[in-house]
Amino acid sequence: MNGNHETLALLLFSAFIAVTLAITTWVSRNRRGSAEEFYAGGRLFSPMENGFAIAGDYMSAASFLGISGLIALFGYDGMLYSVGFLVAWLVVLLLVAELVRNCGRFTLADVVAARMAERPVRIAAGTSSVTVSVLYLVAQMVGAGSLVALLLGGTSGAARSWTVIGVGALMVIYVSLGGMRATTWIQIVKAVVLMAGAVVLTVLVLVRFHGDFNALLDSAAERSGHGSRFLAPGLRYGGTWTARIDFISLGLALVLGTAGLPHILSRFYTVPTARAARRSVVWSIGLIGSFYLMTIALGFGAAALVGSAEVRASNSAGNTAVPLLALVLGGGEGSTGGTVLFAVVAAVAFATILAVVAGITLASSASVAHDLYASLRRPGAKQYSEVAVARVAAAVIGVSAIGLGLVAQDLNVAFLVGLAFAVAASANLPVLLYSLFWRNFTTRGAVWSVYGGLIPAVLLVLLSPVVSGSPDSLFPGADFQLFPLENPGLVSIPLGFLAGWAGTVTSTDPPDEAKHAETEVRALTGAGAV
Repeated sequence: MNGNHETLALLLFSAFIAVTLAITTWVSRNRRGSAEEFYAGGRLFSPMENGFAIAGDYMSAASFLGISGLIALFGYDGMLYSVGFLVAWLVVLLLVAELVRNCGRFTLADVVAARMAERPVRIAAGTSSVTVSVLYLVAQMVGAGSLVALLLGGTSGAARSWTVIGVGALMVIYVSLGGMRATTWIQIVKAVVLMAGAVVLTVLVLVRFHGDFNALLDSAAERSGHGSRFLAPGLRYGGTWTARIDFISLGLALVLGTAGLPHILSRFYTVPTARAARRSVVWSIGLIGSFYLMTIALGFGAAALVGSAEVRASNSAGNTAVPLLALVLGGGEGSTGGTVLFAVVAAVAFATILAVVAGITLASSASVAHDLYASLRRPGAKQYSEVAVARVAAAVIGVSAIGLGLVAQDLNVAFLVGLAFAVAASANLPVLLYSLFWRNFTTRGAVWSVYGGLIPAVLLVLLSPVVSGSPDSLFPGADFQLFPLENPGLVSIPLGFLAGWAGTVTSTDPPDEAKHAETEVRALTGAGAV
C-alpha cells in the first residue's frame, strides 16, 4: 500500500475518533450520575434512534469484514452467516424484545431474577454475560488488527498489536465517561456511516456488471478457482459428514444466539415502553436486512473483481476482502479514486469496530457491577456506587479483551463471532425462555441452565480444532483436540435446555406461583415495568 492510502485513512480514523470523543465529552458534561442514566441513557431514546443504535451495535466488524471475506473465499457457504444473522432477528422480535423490556431494568439477570432467589441467579447470569461479551470483543479486536495491518503494508505485527491496544483504550474511555447515552449516539453515527459506505460499494459493484447479477456470479465463480462449485453448497462445509454437522451447528448458534447477546438485550432498556422496544426492532430489521443483502453482493464482488487467491494472500481468513474491493472499484492501486475509496472503507470499518466494542464493554461492565458486585459484596464492607464499579470493570474487561485479541489475530472475525453466538445461545437463551414462559421454573433450574450451557460450550471450544490439532488452529503445534466440530452449538445448546429442565425437576424448592403470575402480567402488559 502506498503512503497516500495510509495518510488519508489515518486522517479519516482520527476524524471519527475526534467526533466520537466530542460526543462522549458533551454527554459526560450533561448527564446525571444515576445508574439509570449510565446503563440505559435515561430511557429517553425514540424507537427510530434505538433502531439505528441496535443496527449499529449488531452490524459489527464480523458482518462488514468477516462475512464478505467468507463469501469471497467460499461462495455459497459463506452466505450462511448473512442468512443466519438476519433470521435471528425474528426470534428476538417474536419471543424476546417486548417481554425483556417489561421484565428487566438494566441486564439479562434482571429478567431471570424477577421470580427467583436473586443471588445465585445473578452470579450465574452475570458470569455468562461477561464470558459472551469478552469472546465477542476479541472478534472486534482481531478485525481492527487485520485492517490496520493491511493499511500499513500487511507485515507489521507490532502495528497490529498496538492497534488492538489502542482500540481497547478508546472503548474504556467511551464507556467510563459517556455511559449508555454516548455509546448510543456513537452507534447511531456509525450505523449511518456504515450503511452509506455499503450502499456506495454495492452500487459500484452492480454498475461494473451493468446491473446483471448473473454476470457477477459467473465472474466470481470463474475468478474463485473453484468454478461452478463456488456457487453450490459444500465448498467449506460439505467435504465430510463432520463438516456438514458443523454447518448445522453454526446455523443453530447464529439463529438462536442473538436473543442471548447481553449488549443487544440491554438496548431494549433505553426506550420508554415495550411498544417502543418492539418498534425499534422493526426499524433495526429493515436496516440489518438491507445491509446483509449488500454483504452478499460485496462478497461475490470481491471474488469477481479482486479474486479469491488475492484475498487469501492478503489475509488468510478473508478479513480484508472489502477494503481490497474498494481499491479495485476506485480505479486500482495507485489511482486517486482507489486511494480515496480504500481509505473511506477502512475508516468505516474502523468506526464499526469502535462503536460495537463500546456497546459490548458497556453491557459487560453493567453485568459486573449490577449483577456480580451487587450479589457478591459482603454486608458491612465499604459500599461503592454501582456506576463507579462499572467504570473499573470496563477497564478490566478492556485489558482482558486486548490480551485475548493479541492471541487470536489469525482467525476469521465472523467465525470468532459464531463462537460467541454459540455460547450466548447455550448459556443465556435457555434460562431467558424458561423464565419468561415456564410456570414451574425454579432457582436451581435457572442456575443449572446457565452453567449447563456455558461450561460445555467453553470446554468444547477449547477441545475443538479451533484451539489445537490443525494447521489453522490457535496453537498449531499442540494437539489436545477431542471434539470434532468447530462450533459447539449443536451439542451445548440442547445441554443448556436439558440442564434447566433437570434442575427444575429435581429441585426441592417449590416454584413461586405468585411471583410467576406477577412476572407474566408485567411481561405481557407492561404493568409495573420500570
